[in-house]
Amino acid sequence: MKNLTTAVCLIVVCSAASYAQRKVSDAEVAKVHRSATLIDTHNDVTSKTVAGFDIGERAADGQTDLIRLREGGVGAVFFAVFVGANYVKDNHSANRTLEMIDTVRNDIVRRYPRDFALALTAADIEAAHKQGKISALMGIEGGHAIEDSVRLVRDFYLLGVRYMTLTHSNTNNWADSSGDMTDTSVKHHDGLTDFGREVVREMNRVGMIVDISHVSDKAFWDALAISKVPMFASHSSCRVLSNIPRNMTDEMIAALAKKGGVVQINFGCEFLSQKSADASERANLTGRFREMQEKYKDDPPKLQAAMQAFAKEMRSLIPQASTDDVVAHIDHVVKLGGMGAVGIGSDYDGVGCVPAGLDDVSKFPNLTRALLEHGYSAEEIRKIYGGNTLRLMRSVEQAAHNF
Repeated sequence: MKNLTTAVCLIVVCSAASYAQRKVSDAEVAKVHRSATLIDTHNDVTSKTVAGFDIGERAADGQTDLIRLREGGVGAVFFAVFVGANYVKDNHSANRTLEMIDTVRNDIVRRYPRDFALALTAADIEAAHKQGKISALMGIEGGHAIEDSVRLVRDFYLLGVRYMTLTHSNTNNWADSSGDMTDTSVKHHDGLTDFGREVVREMNRVGMIVDISHVSDKAFWDALAISKVPMFASHSSCRVLSNIPRNMTDEMIAALAKKGGVVQINFGCEFLSQKSADASERANLTGRFREMQEKYKDDPPKLQAAMQAFAKEMRSLIPQASTDDVVAHIDHVVKLGGMGAVGIGSDYDGVGCVPAGLDDVSKFPNLTRALLEHGYSAEEIRKIYGGNTLRLMRSVEQAAHNF
C-alpha cells in the first residue's frame, strides 16, 4: 500500500509539473478565440457615449471603443442602459432610460452600421456574427427605471431591452438591493414585494431576461422561486473567493445553475480578489462614488471627467487582480453548476480596476490563453464565451412564445 501511495503521489507531482510547464501557442489561442462568439453581458461605455464620447475612435483612456472591440474579437455586447439612483427623484428614471436606449441605437449602431448590428434575439447575434458585425444588445441596470409600472416593462422590451437588473445599488419600491442592506434609513421589503413578483412574471411573459446582479440575497431567492425561465447574473462573481455582497454565495450559484441560469463573471478587482475588496472598503470608494454621482447629476460631461479621475485614483489604491483570478471564479462556478453555468459580464467602463492582462476589451485573447493553459478545451471556451448565454436567451425567447 505504501508503494502504491508513493506511486500515486509521483504521478500527481509529475502531472502537476507537466501542467505547470504547459505552453499554448499564439496560433492556438487565435484559432480558439476566432471560433467563439464572445458575448459580454455588461459594458458601461454607454454612460460615456450618452455624454458625447465617440465609440468609433481609439480612446486614450477607458476600456471600450470600436477599434479595441475588434482587436479583442468581441462578437456581442449587452450595453448597459444604466439609470443612476439619482434619477428616481421627481420621476426622471424613465426619461433617463430612454436617453440610454437612444445612445445605443443612435450613437453606436446607427453611427457605425458597418460594424454594429442591433440584436434582439439569439438568432440575431448568430446572423450578425456571420456578417462580421458586433451585435449590440441592451440591458437595463436598475429596476427603478420602470417607475413602478409593468407597462414600461413592455414598452422597454419593444424598444429592444432584453434584460433588466431588478435593482441597482439602491433598494427600489419593490425589490431590495445588496447595496444598502445595512442602511437603517432605507425601507426594505424582505426581498421582493407582491408587485416585484408581478414584474418578474411580466418579464418572463414578454421575454426579458431577469438579471439578479445587485439584488439582496432574499430578493434573489424570491426571484428564483417565481421565475419560470432561467435567470442570469449579468455581472457578478463568487462570494467565497471575494466576500462582497455583490457576489453570489455557493448556494445561490448552484440553485441558479439548477434552473438553467448563468453567472457572468465580473472583471472588477473587488469582485475577483479579497485583497482588492478589502482595500476598496477601507477607502470608502462606494460612498465616494455615490457622492460624485449626486454632485454632478445634472452635468454629464463633468460627471464623466470626475469618473475618469476617480478610476485613476482607484488604480493607485486597489491591488490589481490577475487573469488567473478570473479563471478561478470560472472554475468555481463550473465546479458548483457545471460547464453550462458560467459566462462573461466584464463591467468594463463600469469599474475602475480590472485584472492585469485584461486592461480593456482588446485583451480578451489573454483570457483565452489562460483558459487553455488551465485545461479548458476549445468547446468549453466557446460555451463560456457565448454558448451558455445563447442557450439561456433561446430558453427565455421560447418561453415567451408559449405564454
